Amino acid sequence: MSVVCIGAGPAGLTAAYLLSKEGVPVTVLEQDPDYVGGISRTATYKGFAFDIGGHRFFSKSREVENLWTELLGDDFLERPRKSRIFYRGNLFDYPLRGIDALRKLGPIEAGLCMLSYVRARVRPVANPRNFTEWVTNKFGHRLFEIFFRTYTEKVWGMRCEDISADWAAQRIKGLSLSKAIWHALVPPKAGAPRETTIKTLIDSFRYPRRGPGMLWDAAAPRVRANGGAVLLGRTVVGITRTPSGGWEVRARDHAGEEQVFACEHVISSMPMRELASAVQPALPPDATQAAAGLRYRDFLVVALMVKERHQFNDNWIYVHDPKVKVGRIQNFKSWSPEMVPNPELNCYGLEYFCFEGDGLWNTSDAELVRLGSEELVRLGLAQPGDVLDGTVVRQPKAYPVYDDVYQQRVQTLRAELETNYPNLHLVGRNGMHKYNNQDHAMMTAMLTVRNILAGRKIYDVWQVNQDAEYHEGGTAGQREDLGQAAAAQGGGRLVPMRA
Repeated sequence: MSVVCIGAGPAGLTAAYLLSKEGVPVTVLEQDPDYVGGISRTATYKGFAFDIGGHRFFSKSREVENLWTELLGDDFLERPRKSRIFYRGNLFDYPLRGIDALRKLGPIEAGLCMLSYVRARVRPVANPRNFTEWVTNKFGHRLFEIFFRTYTEKVWGMRCEDISADWAAQRIKGLSLSKAIWHALVPPKAGAPRETTIKTLIDSFRYPRRGPGMLWDAAAPRVRANGGAVLLGRTVVGITRTPSGGWEVRARDHAGEEQVFACEHVISSMPMRELASAVQPALPPDATQAAAGLRYRDFLVVALMVKERHQFNDNWIYVHDPKVKVGRIQNFKSWSPEMVPNPELNCYGLEYFCFEGDGLWNTSDAELVRLGSEELVRLGLAQPGDVLDGTVVRQPKAYPVYDDVYQQRVQTLRAELETNYPNLHLVGRNGMHKYNNQDHAMMTAMLTVRNILAGRKIYDVWQVNQDAEYHEGGTAGQREDLGQAAAAQGGGRLVPMRA
C-alpha cells in the first residue's frame, strides 16, 4: 500500500504522519515552496512571526489534543482568550453583554437603542426573510446597525439584506438583550442548573510559542523520519486512474519539471474546484459544472510593526466601523510574546476580506501598508509615526463560500467521485469545501487514515461536526473517540446563505 497526500496543511500532514507511523509509504505534495501548514502556517518577516487568520488550539476531541501534545510537547503556551468588538473608540465584550454594551454606548445612544429595541419587539417584521430583518426583530434596528451590519458585510462580501434569516437564527441563538439585562440586574442563584445558563466561550487555549506553523514544522520532519516524503514547491497538475486500479499523480515544480508519483490511495486537500479539473478520466459535464460553480472568499493580512503603547491586549478585535476597510485586527504579542522580538514593539495584523483578483487584492504591498497604517491611526489605535514597518500576506481560498446552491454542487461532485473514483479521499477545509476549523480538518484526516488501514469505509468523514459552537464552548478533550463524534454529528457549519 502507498499513499500520496495533496497539500501539507493540517489535514494532509495529519494523514501523512499517522500513515507513516504505521509504516505506510506516503508522499506529501505541497504547492507552497517555503511553508507547510497551509492557512495554519506561521509567516515571518524580519524576526516577527504572525498567524494567518488566528488559530486557537482547543478541541473537544481528546485524540486531537493528544496529537498536538505528541508533536509539540512543551512548546505550547497556555494563553488567555480575549476578543472584543471595536466601535467608536470603545471595546465591547464579545459575545455581547447587554449592560456592558449599553453602558459604553453612553446614556443617549443607550436610550435610543432601548427605544429601538422596544419598537422592534412591539412591531416586529412578520416572517423575517433576511439577516437584517431577523436581527432587527431580536435587538432593534439601532443595535443591528452598530454591532452586526458592518463586520458581517466585510467578511462575506454580501449585503445583510441578501443573507438568509435562517443563518441569523442559527448563528445568534441563545443571545437575548432582555435576558442579558435581566441577568445583570438579577444574577442567577448559586447552584442553578447548568442547562439554564447560556454556554460561555472558552477562556483559555493552548498556542505554540512561535505560532501555529510551529506545529506543522514539527510534523513534517516526523513524517520524513518515519520514511515518508514531504516535497515543497510541487503543484499537482494531474491525477490519473490507472488500468490496474491505482493512481498516478503528476506534479510540477517551479522550474517546470514534472514528476509522476504512483500510489494506491490519494488523499486530497486541494480545493474541490481544482481537483475536478485535474482528475482523469475526466468528470462528466454535470460534475464539472458543479465544481466550476464553487466559490471562495479570500483575505489578506497587513502586518504592521508598531511602537508598543498597550492599546489592547485581545487576541483580536472585530472592527465595526464602516469608515475603514479593515475587518479584524490581531495583536500577535497577545497570541505569544515570542512572536515579537523586541519588547518595546508590537505587531498588529490587519485583516482585509476580499475576492482574489479584485481591487483590494491587486493593490500593491506598499499601498496596503499605507492603508493599514492610516486606518490604524484613524481608529485611534496608533499615533502618527508609530508604524515602523510592514508587510503583506495574501491568503487565497481562505473561506469556502456557502451560497444557496453550494450543497447541491458539492453533493453532485462528491457522489461522482465516490462512485467512479475509488481510493480518492477528500479531507480538510478546501478539500471538502467545508468551512471548518483546524481540529475538524485533522479529524477528517484521522478517520480517512482509519478507513485506509481497515481496507474499507468504516467512518463517514463528511459527518465530522462543523458547528461553530463545537469549537468555541465546552471542555478540551472531552470526547474520547473520533468515530463516535463522526457517527453522532452532522450538518454544515453555520455560514451565510442567500435570502
